Amino acid sequence: MCLPHRDLATPVSAAGALVLVVGPSGAGKDTLMAAGRAGLVGDPRFRFARRLITRPAMAGAEEHDSCDGARFREAEARGELALSWRAHGLSYGIPAAELSGIAEGAVVLANVSRTVIAAAERLAARVVVLNITAPVAVLAQRLAARGRESEADIAARLKREASLTTGRAEIVTIMNDRSVAEAAQELLAMLRGLARQGS
Repeated sequence: MCLPHRDLATPVSAAGALVLVVGPSGAGKDTLMAAGRAGLVGDPRFRFARRLITRPAMAGAEEHDSCDGARFREAEARGELALSWRAHGLSYGIPAAELSGIAEGAVVLANVSRTVIAAAERLAARVVVLNITAPVAVLAQRLAARGRESEADIAARLKREASLTTGRAEIVTIMNDRSVAEAAQELLAMLRGLARQGS
């Protein structure tokens, strides 16, 4: 795929806001973001950034754009990705074009790795880190239910979780150990409040 080039030397805009969605495996980020997207459908104040990932589309997984490793590296070299990182043997990126709504005053949500928070803080005047998490016991139970890792692997994964720090971005935490509807209401309230602050 060909992505438009944008100079990333200066912040996108002071108009809108960038919400960086982070959280440990098993926290339910994709589920909660899908609920948030459904609750905000048709509202032009909000946009959800579509990621570029070096894996094929899979049923039940997030909707994303796919490419191979070579094309991903080319997109990085051409400056087409506002953010990029590697994890679990894959390359992930947020195309610069997906953040264009910030310049128009929109609140843009992007599902990212905490390793790119510092870089992301340079992309907008208003940046919020949305930390979606759950108690360790709940995370362990959800990861076990996936059946992808052994109990020892899950314990090691949870132990590796680093503390969350930012430079200037506010951190908002949603404890996702309730029903999806309850957690989604908290998410929607936070996002609508953020949009009002920018109006």
